[in-house]
Amino acid sequence: MDSEQVKLGIAPIAWTNDDLPELGRENTFEQCISEMALAGFTGSEVGNKYPTDPKVLAEKLELRGIKICNAWFSTFFANKPAAETIKNFIKHRDFLSAMGAQVIGCSEQSASIQGQDKAIFTEKPVFTETEWQKIAAGYNKLADLAAEKNMKVCLHHHMGTGIQTPAEIDKFMQLTNDNVYLLFDSGHIYYSEGSQAAVENLLNKYIKQIVHVHLKDVRPEIVARVRAEDLSFLTGVKMGTFTIPGDGVIKFEPLFKILAEANYQGWMVVEAEQDPALANPFAYAVQARKFIAEKTGL
Repeated sequence: MDSEQVKLGIAPIAWTNDDLPELGRENTFEQCISEMALAGFTGSEVGNKYPTDPKVLAEKLELRGIKICNAWFSTFFANKPAAETIKNFIKHRDFLSAMGAQVIGCSEQSASIQGQDKAIFTEKPVFTETEWQKIAAGYNKLADLAAEKNMKVCLHHHMGTGIQTPAEIDKFMQLTNDNVYLLFDSGHIYYSEGSQAAVENLLNKYIKQIVHVHLKDVRPEIVARVRAEDLSFLTGVKMGTFTIPGDGVIKFEPLFKILAEANYQGWMVVEAEQDPALANPFAYAVQARKFIAEKTGL
């Protein structure tokens, strides 16, 4: 891969979990970004401990050679007034634009169970046709608003949401305009479908529409237990569902090959939420960076 075209980032969720604040509560923002830089990463997504003033945040990051590449944004087009999501999106867009980011990763959170104590495999939402039309119209609007700042909107397919499976991702991509893109997450598609083929198929199918990549691995024995015991998403996270690339079941060499052959340009971000008390985030960041270097030359 070409280091001029592909940049490497890591998400702060390994240090402090936004959905489970008790995980990594003791880890500071400064520790997080310092260890990212020491591990060899040049990009970060935004965590709940990050300064919200772009000037303050930029000063802290520049000292460490780190740039902001994306930040999660929740949409609620299926079950709330579109104007509410759009208003919040514009504020979010302007913050990311000020930080120099070029993509905005969004997740349709209407009726999402990812943060609830519900069985992740059997209680996820399923959208009606009317809800799908609302979601598509909303994302088409967000894409146009992002374009005003020369940015791109991408959907983050996610466990526990109504856009989790390949069929649901297909539906979303078919209904939305060409300027609505996809955030590819290796861990979430494997978690959903349970096979390497599903991961590679999704990447191959939408490679021209993928503008942001999350590199996440999965521990299949934990997923099997989550499924067998009807456990929640967050319970699985605490048990160790996710890990860094090369430490789980997913074969990343074929994924890197697909990205390289398609001349992918953008960020690849290690995003592997674990309990930092059990999985030292700095040690895992160093291990992940070494693995990516060995497999891609980056």
